[in-house]
Amino acid sequence: MRLFSFPTAALEKAVAKRVLTLEPVARDWFTERWAQKPYKKSFLEKKAVPLVIFIAKGKNWSDAEFEDELQSWDVNFYPVEIDVLRPIAEGDGMLQLMQKKVQPERLEKLLQHMQSRTLPGVS
Repeated sequence: MRLFSFPTAALEKAVAKRVLTLEPVARDWFTERWAQKPYKKSFLEKKAVPLVIFIAKGKNWSDAEFEDELQSWDVNFYPVEIDVLRPIAEGDGMLQLMQKKVQPERLEKLLQHMQSRTLPGVS
């Protein structure tokens, strides 16, 4: 699904900003994992970057293309990860320009997909 290259440093900065807004227990849980390079790399490559691609490119896809890509995004999320990614999906901060013209129903489907793939964990 990687259709374009998004600056990883900007995405890391956005994630770090969202982590500051988490509850203390959730913040500790996430920062402990975020400090581990394999987790950080996996989180960015498999969860954050695809989310950005859905926001940036998904608005131009047909409904069938969007559904196909959504179904192929086969990752699971911990509740804390969703809390970190939700503001990015909703257009907070750096993605506000990309967020323009995203159909609300597609954004809702994207968030529902993430929520439906939630693993038990810190919330």
